Amino acid sequence: MSDSLAIETGKGPRQLLTFLLGDETFGVEILRVQEIRGWSPVTKIPHSPEDMLGVLNLRGSIVPIIDLRRLFRLVRAGYDAMTVIIVLTVESPAGRREVGVVVDGVSEVIDVDANALRPAPDLGACASTHYVSGLMPVADRMVILLDADRLLGARLAAAA
Repeated sequence: MSDSLAIETGKGPRQLLTFLLGDETFGVEILRVQEIRGWSPVTKIPHSPEDMLGVLNLRGSIVPIIDLRRLFRLVRAGYDAMTVIIVLTVESPAGRREVGVVVDGVSEVIDVDANALRPAPDLGACASTHYVSGLMPVADRMVILLDADRLLGARLAAAA
């Protein structure tokens, strides 16, 4: 089930973990989050895509690590004490997998208000938003809800 269906139908998680990339706030289903850890260097894999930083050994599992800034073609930032790796469970064409995403920092856990949820905008041919489940106004900012399966599951399949 995609993140958007879980939120729209009222089934499944009702909370999101929000995180920062630059000045923007993004969110993923809290039940997808397996672990939040501070930045640590990864083992680079030769000839991997630019956004695929490498892999980490997490308790015996080899987990690919993707830099969301690079994936979204944002201005690069250095990795520092505030940089975080969020380990998520995603459904990919190869089955359920864990993947780590590098973000600037974790914000908070928020409750999903299905009535406040807005659909992703149609930007036409100039940009794809198929991985955006929706937008949700929270206080003075807009949270971009990511569909982890569409964004990362497809990315893992493309990198294989």
